[in-house]
Amino acid sequence: MASTLGTLDELAARVGGRVAGDGAVRIDRIAAVDDAVAGALTFATDDRYLAGALASAASAVLVDEGLAPAEPSKPLLLVPSARVALASLLQMLRPPRPAAGRHPTAVVEDGAAVADDAHLGAHTYVGRDAVVGARAVLEAGAYVGARARVGADSWLRPQSRVMDDCVLGERVALFPGATIGSEGFGWAFVDGRLERIPQVGNVVLGDDVEIGANTCVDRAQTGSTTIGDGTKIDNLVQIGHNCKLGKHDAIAALCGLAGTTVLGDYVRVAGMTGFKGHITVGSRVTVAGYSQVWGDVPDGIMVSGAPAIEHRERLRKEVTLRNLPKLIARVEALERAAEQTKSE
Repeated sequence: MASTLGTLDELAARVGGRVAGDGAVRIDRIAAVDDAVAGALTFATDDRYLAGALASAASAVLVDEGLAPAEPSKPLLLVPSARVALASLLQMLRPPRPAAGRHPTAVVEDGAAVADDAHLGAHTYVGRDAVVGARAVLEAGAYVGARARVGADSWLRPQSRVMDDCVLGERVALFPGATIGSEGFGWAFVDGRLERIPQVGNVVLGDDVEIGANTCVDRAQTGSTTIGDGTKIDNLVQIGHNCKLGKHDAIAALCGLAGTTVLGDYVRVAGMTGFKGHITVGSRVTVAGYSQVWGDVPDGIMVSGAPAIEHRERLRKEVTLRNLPKLIARVEALERAAEQTKSE
């Protein structure tokens, strides 16, 4: 990390914000409230966090304009969105991309085309007739199979894999252990035993897709498993064969999409959610965590539960269930009263 990130005024210029207080304060790190020390810029996204940030040892606080107190106890960096500004500032702390070059242990098979300004780290492998685009980075142990395509400016972290015939767009990021194009899970019973159905398709990732560590995207049985531009997938996610994900979807960790699941654009899926396969989820849908999606979902709604249903309906059912003991008690009381009336 650099010895200093700059003055608060300089950081404000970088993110299009303004400073309330001493803009000459020097910032050498960015830290959460609990880790903040002198020289740190901490951040707050609501009133509760702002109170903690102002009471911390941090030298300054990044905060939304609308949350700024009239007389802050320390300098503030005021921005329209602290979360967006934080993302920009944290880019300053990321390590630079590896420089162009080829490690002596890298293997490039016959017929492969690797851009002169690409980076091939130690023990990387590029298969026969594969293409690695301009400024692409393959870190140590990354694998690109035969006839695969890696687009310009893509970055394959250590031990990530692009299997035969798969296609990555530009600026794709694969994190450690991610596997694109593993064999799809296809089987048929033949004479009382499971026989594999060959999976002969591929995977196609659009531009600006990110695939988290140890996530697997299975190749299609025939045709392509596809993931649209800008979609981000967390760690430990399973995308089954012939799934089709739209643009700018976000899928959190430990989710599983069975084969031939279709997601529209701008879908948000919280962690540990399962999709049964052969279903279509519309665009701009939000799926709550731990949900089990067993059927089609229309555009623009939030679903939750197992099986997943429209979230407001789920909440109404939960309220009804909570009131059920009282309802039962009332019915029992009415029955006792009726029996007593009969006996009189």
